[in-house]
Amino acid sequence: MGVRERKERERQDRAHRIVECARTVAEKEGWPAVTTRRLADEIEYSPPVLYGHFPEGRDGIVSAVALAGFGDFTTAMRRALEGADEAGRLTAFIRAYLDFAADNPATYEAMFSMRLGVRFAHESTPPELRAGFETLVSAIGGGSTGDVGTRAEVFWSALHGMCVLTRGQRLAPDNEAARVEQLAALFG
Repeated sequence: MGVRERKERERQDRAHRIVECARTVAEKEGWPAVTTRRLADEIEYSPPVLYGHFPEGRDGIVSAVALAGFGDFTTAMRRALEGADEAGRLTAFIRAYLDFAADNPATYEAMFSMRLGVRFAHESTPPELRAGFETLVSAIGGGSTGDVGTRAEVFWSALHGMCVLTRGQRLAPDNEAARVEQLAALFG
């Protein structure tokens, strides 16, 4: 391996460390605790090194966390779909989605609530976001009525609403199973 390849690999490793550090700090302490100074101290590099990887600063790092989160999200959702029988597929997907949001609140926030430097539903949409949306489409299947993309957006909106309202303690905790079954019935 040449010097150029080694340096590129080291650069990618540093970028990965920055993203993972940001994600860890955000999950433990929330996004206000994620600053370029804090991340630089945590990974033992100077702030200019972080800006070398993420010229947009914190916003670029949040976008990178969101993209990494979409990779994890897609893996978890596919696993849920593959592990379920046909009758329980949609319910398994809904439960996996809710679990992902509950287990990764800061990452979920970056993915679905914070401003990102990427566009959804556009030709420039990154592959990680496209793959995540494709799992939503796969979960609901083609359906008998309406555009499948629109059905997936409505399904996604309902799931997101459930996550946000649950996290904000606006929904009855003892009624979650009934909500999951009702949502599965609406889209099944």
